[in-house]
Amino acid sequence: MRDDDSDGFTAWAAGAERQLLRSAVLLTGDLHRAQDLVQEAMVKVAMRWPRLREEQPTAYARTIVARDNVSWWRRRRHEVVVDPATAAGSGHPSVTTDAEAGLVVRRALARLTPRQRAVVVLRYFDDLTEHETAEVLGIAVGTVKSQNRVALARLRDGAPELLDLIGGPR
Repeated sequence: MRDDDSDGFTAWAAGAERQLLRSAVLLTGDLHRAQDLVQEAMVKVAMRWPRLREEQPTAYARTIVARDNVSWWRRRRHEVVVDPATAAGSGHPSVTTDAEAGLVVRRALARLTPRQRAVVVLRYFDDLTEHETAEVLGIAVGTVKSQNRVALARLRDGAPELLDLIGGPR
């Protein structure tokens, strides 16, 4: 990389890393795996920086994170199933801080399958359209719609503490 390329990449990486890490944590439910995914994405972007710098390197990195995560859970073929009673504790928490809100969201996302979680994170946390989500995950738009519908129903039924968080009706 030339010096001006290196400076441009460094500036982009400093600005994009936090957003990518947040998404990766929500996708994986595991900070360490999320950090690995982001680091791998950064390396892949750096290798292609001369071509990507004028395009959308963050979108490219987000795609790498999401697809590498999908590849990881396909290789492992296991889901972390969280017992809702254990995850939520007793009763429904009264959310008063950002840290507590983060826990509520992570617990709710843990109830979803990896693909459902990916769709919800990309659609609602990264604010991607259905089409963009389908592109990132390499699936059909119809699959995004159906996974989203099932995930939201699952969250409504199994994670009522989210309603407490957003102040919605029970």
